[in-house]
Amino acid sequence: MILVCQRLLKNTKISGITLFPFIILKKPEYLHDQILINHEKIHLRQQVELLVIFFYIWYVIEYYYWYFKLKDHFLAYKSISFEREAYAMEDDLNYLDSRKVWNFFKYILD
Repeated sequence: MILVCQRLLKNTKISGITLFPFIILKKPEYLHDQILINHEKIHLRQQVELLVIFFYIWYVIEYYYWYFKLKDHFLAYKSISFEREAYAMEDDLNYLDSRKVWNFFKYILD
């Protein structure tokens, strides 16, 4: 389910966030941004594969690993395997039709 919640994301740089089972967007016009929606749907699939809670645990651990290594919030965020997969494949609107289970693993090793 896709929701628009301007208040929640008001003072952030975040355009959208996936909190299973919802995709939350910052602005109503983002409902028409197929690439952003696809990016967030990739995160939904990742969350399901890791039974949701393990996705969030892994995400936070990986973020802090990269943050302590790179000393930069944005670079740490972009280095998380889940984000690397989502950014790499967000332009392919058919990606989820052929995506293999746990495909984010290949982005850990890249």
